[in-house]
Parts: sequence; structure tokens; C-alpha cells
Amino acid sequence: MNGVTGFLTRTCKDSVNVATTLYKIMIPTIIVVKVFEEFGGVIWFSNVIAPLMQFVGLPSEMGLVWATAMFINIYSALVVLINFDVPMTVAQASILSSMILLAHSMPIEVGLAKKSGVSIWWTILSRVGGALLFAWILKLIYQATGSLQDPAQMIWQPSNSGDVSLTNWAINQVQNLAIVFVIIFALIFVLNLLKVLGIERLIAKALSPFLRLLGISREATNLTLIGITLGLSYGGGLLINEAKKGHIPPRDIFTSITLLGLLHSLIEDTLLMLVIGADFNTIFWGRLVFALVLVAVISRMVRLIDGKRCERLFYRSVAC
Repeated sequence: MNGVTGFLTRTCKDSVNVATTLYKIMIPTIIVVKVFEEFGGVIWFSNVIAPLMQFVGLPSEMGLVWATAMFINIYSALVVLINFDVPMTVAQASILSSMILLAHSMPIEVGLAKKSGVSIWWTILSRVGGALLFAWILKLIYQATGSLQDPAQMIWQPSNSGDVSLTNWAINQVQNLAIVFVIIFALIFVLNLLKVLGIERLIAKALSPFLRLLGISREATNLTLIGITLGLSYGGGLLINEAKKGHIPPRDIFTSITLLGLLHSLIEDTLLMLVIGADFNTIFWGRLVFALVLVAVISRMVRLIDGKRCERLFYRSVAC
């Protein structure tokens, strides 16, 4: 009985610590982004990046869609997308989806990366640069092969209640934050249970040879997998918690966060992009291979650089 009580107490304590860390980042960022949106910042930025859309083979109007995804979230970007009467091919829908998947919700997720010790400039460069690089590669492939040129079919449209009052917005944010805590508690409960049962050790042992190629240690394996499957906010929040405790080396945190920036929420976000007519192989397997190869190259390059220089440029220790 005491063992069960101790287990639940530890789980509650860890959940509160992780949620508190996330809330300190999320709440101010949500407010700042809302102000930025209300003053037309998203529309201004979309006009700036419109030429980049043409560079990767997309209509210039898609700049607003990507800007909305970067500054707010994927759902908001979909709402913007359905208000455009701009036909796209499956190839174009796949390119747009890939860019959104690699670079979205940037203010919050960049803040999470910074809290874990990874530099802001690197997080922005790796995600935005990675999105543009992947999109450009896809454009070249589609042009060379002539594949996926059929019209894209949007099979679902996100609901939009039309109520854009600040009160309704605030209520939605509070509900979202409550859901975040519930998910965090469930994740930590499962993680602690896996540790008690010894399953975590088996999973880490099985995956460690593969992740070692990316420079990710055994200690960071399970937390990285959580981020890949469920989202950067959850995996990143847990990584921050471990980084502060000093359980995971800063370089491993850097590699994990870089990977999670390019490859997270593999299930939910992929499904969202499928409903706008994107190609599954592109946005799932293509993104998976691209992220793993790119991070493997980055990890190798970082290991060739002097450790102190890396700490100045890319990451720092946040251990208490």
C-alpha cells in the first residue's frame, strides 16, 4: 500500500513540475501571439514569405497558411486554407503539409527548446530551414517524376464557430491548458509504471543502437519517442524536467530536441494533413526519413566541433 501511495505521490509531483514548466512558457507566449495576430502581424509576415512559396512550387497565397501555422497552430492554418479558393495538386498539398508539419506553433515550441538549453537561433534555423529544404527536394522530385499531379481533395473541414470574442478565446485556452495537465499526468504515470516493471529498460536497450547513431543516449530514448508520437510539448516538457535534474547530457538534449522539432506528433498531425489531400507516403515516411537523415548529419557535425564552442553556439546546460 505504501508503495502504491509513494508511486502516485511521485507521479503527481513530477506532473506538477512538468506542467508548471510548460505553463511558464505557454501562457505568456499564447498572450503575445494573440496580440501579434490581432495587430496583423501574421498577415504581414505572410506577405514577406510569399516569394518563398513560389520557390517551392506553391501558390503565393499559401504563405498566409504557413505563417498562421508557424505563429499559431495547424488547426488555425486549416481554417485559413479552406477560405482560399485556390486549387492545388496532391503534390502541392503534400509540399504545403510537409512545411506545416516541420514548422508550426513556433513561439511555444521555440520557447520549450530554449528552456531545455537549445539556442533559439538554432531551433528556428533547423525547423524553418528544414521545412524549406524538404519542400524544395519534394518539388524537384515531383517535377522530375511528374507524380501526384491529380487535384487534391479536401475531405474534411475544421469547424469554425464564428465566435472570436476574447472571452471565448480565453475560455478555450484555459480548457486547453487543463487538457495538457491531464495528458502530462497520464504520460508520467505510464513512464513511471514502465520503470517499475522494467519495460523502459527493455525498450531503451532495443532502440539504443539505432538512436546512438543520432547521438541520443539511452536516458533520452523514451522521452524522445513520446515527443515523436504525441508532440513536442509533451516530449519536450519531460526532457526539460530531466535536463534540469542533470540526468541527460546537454548534447543529447540538443540532438533530441532537434529531432523532435522536425519529427513530432507523428500520428495526430499526419492525420490532419491527410484530410487536405496530402500524400501519406510523403508526409509520413518522407518526413521520417528526411528528419532522421538530417539529424544524423547534424549530430555528426556537432560531434566534430569543439565542446565549448558547441555550448556557445548550439546549447547549454540547464541543470540545477
